[in-house]
Amino acid sequence: MIYADNAATTKLDIDAFEAMKPFLLENYGNASQPYSFGVKAKRAISEARKTIAECIGAEPEEIYFTSGGTESDNWAIKVGSKVAKSDGNIITSQIEHHAILNACATLEKTGIEVKYLPVTHEAVVLPEILGQMISERTSLVSVMMANNEVGSIQPVKELADIAHNNGALFHTDAVQAVGHIEIDVKALGVDMLSASAHKFNGPKGIGLLYIKKGINVKPFMDGGAQERGVRAGTENVASIIGMAVALEKNCKKIVHFKNKMNDLEKLLLLKLDNLNVKYFRNGALNHIPGNISLSFENFDGEVMLHRLDLTGICISTGSACDSVNTRISHVIKAMGLPDEYAKGTVRISLGRDNTQKEVRIIAETITDVLKKQIMR
Repeated sequence: MIYADNAATTKLDIDAFEAMKPFLLENYGNASQPYSFGVKAKRAISEARKTIAECIGAEPEEIYFTSGGTESDNWAIKVGSKVAKSDGNIITSQIEHHAILNACATLEKTGIEVKYLPVTHEAVVLPEILGQMISERTSLVSVMMANNEVGSIQPVKELADIAHNNGALFHTDAVQAVGHIEIDVKALGVDMLSASAHKFNGPKGIGLLYIKKGINVKPFMDGGAQERGVRAGTENVASIIGMAVALEKNCKKIVHFKNKMNDLEKLLLLKLDNLNVKYFRNGALNHIPGNISLSFENFDGEVMLHRLDLTGICISTGSACDSVNTRISHVIKAMGLPDEYAKGTVRISLGRDNTQKEVRIIAETITDVLKKQIMR
């Protein structure tokens, strides 16, 4: 198998796995209990929180553990809604992950106004557009750091500055960015940031929400007093440890991994060019390394996905099929990609374990699939 869907999830790092094992089999005590068996787990969580904070330029007390990116995003949106003015609004973009978009849709049903920023053809939010849409009535702006479908990196610092100049909080969904590009929450000026461990070779089911010190944090779920009384639920100790190990490892080698992804990406596109494949590359020049969104004219992305799957290659698609219609991704629609290309969109997201040989095979297999379609 050739796995090229790393933007969906990544392989668990072996060091993260080994670090988790003792907290599953031996030191499995409840971190909220005062006896020594529980204290071991509590100390391990404290160390993990410190490690994760250092990786993103935060303070340990600004890191809150969650079940993943979806919970973190929902928490951030609902924190923003609770500080919203009675006649206020929230602003997000048209290309956010559904964890943001659906949370905003829920708020709209309660009467809170949500404004949606348009994007360029490269899936980038322009600061000047936010400047035109924001007002003193805006309580929260939420714009993702990097798009999950096409990889475009957003001008987060500029957007955060505009939000703050208008008295609004700023949140960024950094699920696709953390562990893949350098991040310093203080330098970026963000108030909240979401991340998910399984996107950077950590375990599934664990994530974090960075909340800047000084913000009035409201609980997302009712229950016990874990996470300093604002995030109830028995701590997932082993996964927290695994997340910290995986993130620290990725951050220490971030330049190496970025260079490798850029080299593999260039090789894939060069191979397709040499094989005379006609395609359109989606997204911005400034993007997450290895996230490659390609659209093929008058082709079906679902067909490409399944044909590659039959050869043992895993990629993703930019549309979802049912028995009647092909639904084009909201991101592709927002970018304004012509229909003849939009339906033929696939995403190849490379990871640190991919090789040059695999990339060549992917390019050759795509070429074969397209040629067979033309011959029909």
